[in-house]
Amino acid sequence: MDVPLWLALTVIGALGVKLVRPPWWLVAVILLGGFLLANSFLAPALNTVIDK
Repeated sequence: MDVPLWLALTVIGALGVKLVRPPWWLVAVILLGGFLLANSFLAPALNTVIDK
């Protein structure tokens, strides 16, 4: 069974929010920060750190 990555991440994220119950502003900051960092000049440096 092949599950799309976006579906798996959505399910895992929803379960994490439901079980851990972090504040919604923290979830928004992490998502927005990740989106902004992915499109910044720091993206290649972060990619090398994550890939190792």
